[in-house]
Amino acid sequence: MAKILAFAGSLRKKSYNKRVLGVAVDGARHAGAEVRVLDLADFPMPIYNADDHEKNGLDVNALKFQELLNEHDGLLICSPEYNGSVPGGLKNVIDWTSRKSVKFALGEVFKGKAAAIMTASPGSFGGIRCLAHLRGVLSILLVNVLPNEIAVTFVGDKFDGDSHEMTDEKMNGILENVGASLTAFINKTNG
Repeated sequence: MAKILAFAGSLRKKSYNKRVLGVAVDGARHAGAEVRVLDLADFPMPIYNADDHEKNGLDVNALKFQELLNEHDGLLICSPEYNGSVPGGLKNVIDWTSRKSVKFALGEVFKGKAAAIMTASPGSFGGIRCLAHLRGVLSILLVNVLPNEIAVTFVGDKFDGDSHEMTDEKMNGILENVGASLTAFINKTNG
C-alpha cells in the first residue's frame, strides 16, 4: 500500500491550498493509499543557517519531519505562489530536512520518492509560476515528480465560503485524479 505524506506550503489557517490539497488527498485515499496530512505550522524551524546547523545540529522539528518523510513513499504538495516562487516557509522545511543528520545522509529522506504537486490562487494564473521552482527543488533531491501538475485558478470561486467541499465538480475530479495517479505510480514502482 502506498504511504503518502501530504502538506500545503501555506501556513495560513484558512488556506485555499490546504483545501485544494484535501481534495487530492481524498483521491489518493479512494485509490487505496494511506495518507498522513501535516500542517507546516506544527513544525516551526528557524531560517536555515549552515553555521547554526554545524554548531547545534539539526533542528528538532527538522528531525521529526525527516522521520516522517522517511516513513512515506510519496508526497502530495500544494503550494501557494509567493512572488513567482514557493513560500519561504516551505523552502526552509525542505532545506532543513534535506541536510545530513545523526540518522540520515544528505538528501536521503527525499531520494527516490514520488511526488505530485499543485497550486491554487484567487488569480487567473492559479499560482502556476511556483510549480517550476518546486519541481526543480524536488528534482535536485532525486524526487520523481509526476508530470501532471495542477494550477487551480480563481480558487475562491471553487469553494462555498470557508467550506472544504469543492463546488467545481470538474476541478474536484482533476484534483482527485492527481492523488489517485500518485497512488498508482507508487504502487507500480514499489511492485
